[in-house]
Amino acid sequence: MADRVTVIGWDGSPLTRAATAALSAATLVAGAGHHLALAEVPERAERIRLGSVDLAARRIAGHRGSAVVLADGDPGFFGVVRTLRKPEHGLEVEVVPAVSSVATAFARAGMPWDDAQIVVAHPRTLRRAVNVIRAHHKVAVLTSPGAGPVELALLLDGVHRTFVICEELGTVRERVTVLTSDKTADHTWRDPNVVIVIGGGPETAATGAWIAGRRPVNPEGVRGWALPASAYGGTAECGEGESPGLRAAQLARLGPRTGDLVWDIGCGGGALAVEAARFGAAVLAVDSDPDACARTAAAARAFQVGVQVVRGTAPHVLERLPEPDVVRIGGGGVRVVTAVADRRPERIVTHASNRDEAEALNAALASNGYTVECALLQSVELDTSAWAERERSVVFLLSAVRSDLAP
Repeated sequence: MADRVTVIGWDGSPLTRAATAALSAATLVAGAGHHLALAEVPERAERIRLGSVDLAARRIAGHRGSAVVLADGDPGFFGVVRTLRKPEHGLEVEVVPAVSSVATAFARAGMPWDDAQIVVAHPRTLRRAVNVIRAHHKVAVLTSPGAGPVELALLLDGVHRTFVICEELGTVRERVTVLTSDKTADHTWRDPNVVIVIGGGPETAATGAWIAGRRPVNPEGVRGWALPASAYGGTAECGEGESPGLRAAQLARLGPRTGDLVWDIGCGGGALAVEAARFGAAVLAVDSDPDACARTAAAARAFQVGVQVVRGTAPHVLERLPEPDVVRIGGGGVRVVTAVADRRPERIVTHASNRDEAEALNAALASNGYTVECALLQSVELDTSAWAERERSVVFLLSAVRSDLAP
């Protein structure tokens, strides 16, 4: 094992005294090409071009002497330190940090970033990164080859955002470009780059904010979820079975989370769409009724969440929507359920007003590769001044999990 392993962050500034001392004593230096070209790297040291960090870690573990790993920005922030410290490598490291590329990007843009979401985009996580961009006002994306500004813009597919693209920060080739997302795919961008994306719903940072990243998005005084219709101006509950109790059960089975894309088909007044967005998910709310679309948009503005409202009739409108993770179906019967199942979301919830309808929906889901559970839900709202019944709701709730994911 190497006698000493030092990880040095580099942001284009002159190296610190501690970093220079570690490099001068190094017998092995690992880094990208531009790191290995630094004048401070000793000529006598063995050099490893850093591709796979795991492979480099194994080489370092077998080296006798002092090893240095050079990395851009802060190597402890989505950087090499995590990989080097994996138990299988057995490396103890000293870290000499630099300014992170995210901090540098926001500094170049002249913007605060305590309210920003920060995501890493690889080809395998690109869609989830785009869903965070859909849902949040300010997102910084650490890109990678095959998951850069062009790919982000193409997956947004007509959703308007402003991109601040920061290329090769800290080098003589540094460039910062501001343009709209629809223009991004017309350019070729240099790696590495950081993309700041602005515009996903209202800005929620406030004076005296106390938490970094995602801000609490509730209006003052509103707490909880599965809120009553009065929380949405009394217009959110539309359609048979749309009680707060049913909504709570639907949300519990969907489990929307940051990085997900939720389809809410037949969104009515937008209560479920808004509450899914409050969990951090990106939401597409679909309805054929223009009044329902308007109510949903108004509810999203009131709760300061980014919900994209799509007017159209299912199942036809679904053909042009991006791939969902979880879907709530508020109506449309077997045809809509089948069309949704064809898109293979992880989870689907829907409801029926009678047993025959529930059996038909269950059969459609099961035949399309889903494991289905059904529950008969009954809720009774009481007037506590007289303990008299105000309203009763009885509904069949069907929750389906894609069979390859079912326990």
